[in-house]
Amino acid sequence: MQSSHLLLEEPIRLASILEPSKPSFFPAMTKIIGTVGPKSRSVEVIEACLKAGMSVARFDFSWGSDEYHQETLENLKKAVKNTKKLCAIMLDTVGPELRVLNKSEKPIALEADATVTLTPDTSMEASSEVLPINYANLAQAVKQGDTIFVGQYLFTGSETTSVWLEVVETKGQDVICCVKNSATLAGSLFTAQASQVHIDLPTLTESDKEAIATWGVRNSIDFVSLSYTRHAEDVRAVRAHLSKYGDLNQTQIFAKIENVEGLKHFDEILQEADGIILSRGNLGIDLPPEKVFLFQKAAMYKCNMAGKPAVVTRVVDSMTNTPRPTRAEATDVANAVLDGADAILLGAETLRGLFPVDTISTVGKICSEAEKVYNQSVYFKKTVKFVGEPMSHLESIASSAVRAAIKVKASVIVVFTSSGRAAR
Repeated sequence: MQSSHLLLEEPIRLASILEPSKPSFFPAMTKIIGTVGPKSRSVEVIEACLKAGMSVARFDFSWGSDEYHQETLENLKKAVKNTKKLCAIMLDTVGPELRVLNKSEKPIALEADATVTLTPDTSMEASSEVLPINYANLAQAVKQGDTIFVGQYLFTGSETTSVWLEVVETKGQDVICCVKNSATLAGSLFTAQASQVHIDLPTLTESDKEAIATWGVRNSIDFVSLSYTRHAEDVRAVRAHLSKYGDLNQTQIFAKIENVEGLKHFDEILQEADGIILSRGNLGIDLPPEKVFLFQKAAMYKCNMAGKPAVVTRVVDSMTNTPRPTRAEATDVANAVLDGADAILLGAETLRGLFPVDTISTVGKICSEAEKVYNQSVYFKKTVKFVGEPMSHLESIASSAVRAAIKVKASVIVVFTSSGRAAR
């Protein structure tokens, strides 16, 4: 059966699937955002990442100092100059992220059915009995039966390095939890997320404002990735903050949808933001697993029809430690492209992964293959119908160019533009 978004010429020769993929003169249309960090910050590795297909470098300010990120960026500038390949800069904010602090950095072993206390007293040492957290009002925010996820880095889904907790009761400012699975937490900092619980912290924190005002202004950042976007007002607040700095009036805001609160206000957020990042790791905590794909498809369709970029995260987690993705991950990347994704965001895979270049190359190849069977004609007709008439003059010209390209099966559309508006 031929799906509406697939363009499979009949009969498709199965033998052609066994033929090696031919290198294309043009990179995949789906952009690849790579998070730069410990394993991907040298000039040599960044050069290889750029050649492999990375077109946006993401700097995650939830860890690392201003100086550390600046040093990485200087290496990126050298790599761009050496390879003659452009790369945009994305600043990823911290937002109202809950963190468990482990000052001693000793591994913490948690056993299933044991109890552990989450406390806002950050002077306490983290142990298998007590986990200090950076949020004073957690006891007021949660109730008995709520679930809290704690894990290192982002949400890997690995049940040996991350733990599910169920709230048993609250005592004063402390939250008593039952451990649902045995796990060992290693490192100095763990991310925590309370499923479907409102956290009354600002979306743009003071540290975020400082990072934008200093590092962001100094480096004329192209994108701000707004973590934990929950309302359209969050986006407006960031835009107002950016407007204070003339150098950042072109900076685009990509809203990260990471929880149910953001999902409920998705339409109004989409209207305000320049693009959307579907943070599937965090959403996978807030949503039942069987609902995640529905959100992905619905959200990407809305983004496509609104003409705003949709970015998908958490696609090849296994490549953090292995040189090849699982079959499910490879299929997931392709399906994201066929669903209408404009970019793939790689996090831990390039930040601390052992194979950052291989990861970018592999994802790029999968995107290219998926694009070959994407039914551009059907997508074009849907978009034209959605936009309706009368169109603006610029959109009418762009629409005519795309229609002509589809009719003659053109390989590329060359746009002459001074501001970039016509190309967009």
